[in-house]
Amino acid sequence: MTKEPSTLTKEPAKQTPELAAEWCLLQNQLDSYEKHSLLIKLFSIGLLAAGYFSNQLSVFVLLLLLVLWLQDAIWKTFQSRIEQRLLQLERFLATQPSENSANNGSDENSAAYQFNTLYLQNRPSSIGLIKEYLTQALRPTIAFPHVALVALTAFSLWANLYIFNLHSAA
Repeated sequence: MTKEPSTLTKEPAKQTPELAAEWCLLQNQLDSYEKHSLLIKLFSIGLLAAGYFSNQLSVFVLLLLLVLWLQDAIWKTFQSRIEQRLLQLERFLATQPSENSANNGSDENSAAYQFNTLYLQNRPSSIGLIKEYLTQALRPTIAFPHVALVALTAFSLWANLYIFNLHSAA
């Protein structure tokens, strides 16, 4: 009577190459979800711009923007599920010895497949994240299109209100 190889030993089977391949696939998926989220945001900006330039800013445009926001939230929820699995893989892969770590005495920050884990370890508080986002938002290459869109929308709303008040007074 022969036993299955897995029942001969209590040690779990090492699947490091397969798990590393899964990590690579999921990391690419995570990045892809981020790109699609940015496309949703760009489409929202385009929708707002189209509404503005066609003088059709309305409740319908607002509702479409809210639907796109919800769609982005759903997309990011799917992305967070991938992130959870990536973190599981990173925890496991961090415990596996690699050829390089045994030879050069590298620290835990140089272990492969630890991108998300290291980010979470160094992630600032919520207030710190908001400060980081605002600092990034003020960079000229990021601020330019958004400041222009906000300024155009504010000017349009002000002009419409001003014209409405002129007609009401007459």
